[in-house]
Amino acid sequence: MIDEAEIWFTAQVAEYLKTPATTIRWWRHIGQGPRSFKLGARKVAYLKRDVEAWLEEQYTSQAV
Repeated sequence: MIDEAEIWFTAQVAEYLKTPATTIRWWRHIGQGPRSFKLGARKVAYLKRDVEAWLEEQYTSQAV
């Protein structure tokens, strides 16, 4: 079962990544960025673990 604290919305992801929410939305639109899903008809949500995994993937794939 998913803990409520594990579900983040766009604003929380943006704050965590220190990136504007519009950028998070754009990444979702073009298929980049952390894995997301819809809650109901309008809410876009992210699992904290998916955001952290995506960030780790960015780090390892671009580390010099």
